[in-house]
Amino acid sequence: MALLVVEGVSKSFGALKAVDDVSFTVEAGEIFGLAGPNGSGKSTLFNILTGIPFGPDRGRISFDGVEIHAMSGHRIARLGLARSFQRETSFESLSVWENAVLGAAYGHGSGSGDDTVAEALTFVGLDREHWGRPSNELSVYDRKALMLAAALAMQPRMLLLDEPAAGLTKPEVDAFILLVRRIAERGITIVLTEHILTFLMSLSQRLLVLNQGQILTLGLPDEVMRDPRVVEAYLGSRRHDS
Repeated sequence: MALLVVEGVSKSFGALKAVDDVSFTVEAGEIFGLAGPNGSGKSTLFNILTGIPFGPDRGRISFDGVEIHAMSGHRIARLGLARSFQRETSFESLSVWENAVLGAAYGHGSGSGDDTVAEALTFVGLDREHWGRPSNELSVYDRKALMLAAALAMQPRMLLLDEPAAGLTKPEVDAFILLVRRIAERGITIVLTEHILTFLMSLSQRLLVLNQGQILTLGLPDEVMRDPRVVEAYLGSRRHDS
């Protein structure tokens, strides 16, 4: 059963069509991957889906049968759709605990109960010795884990992860893969985008590839990455960037 349905979604910034007539569905319990070269519209699509900081210009989005394309980010989060960001965002002057409390207060569940917050922090590997520390004292990995904990404290039904492995070492990437799998095992549907293709390929059950704001292909990861159009999109982007 489709938990998320995206129909004909578009978003422009002046003459630039960042997302152009994109349609797809995400099944409940699925890990759904989103790939594409730089500038393909992946982060813009994440912004549109969560209403942070904007929705679509055109198209329809429904989450568990509720139309959300015209809703504010706060209302969408209350329905159970949470996200992380490319950078390991946190309120740096607040403690680890306080950051997770804010997530809990913003989300779908029963609020900022201590048990919810403690469980989310412990789940991502931030034990009690971290809870009173300012978040700006954490390592890059632990700040990313804190961002996940704040999202999990929202008790989401779907979690959108925007390049969660960026800036991590190889061992940290491997640890994050395991963490994402454990989140999925809890029944949380996951949509993720990532430039580290091994990360994306190891987790995704289906993979959608965007190029210049449009869907290039959608299917099983191995088949998608063998598609000559996908190879050209990535290699062409690298030639252009070099």
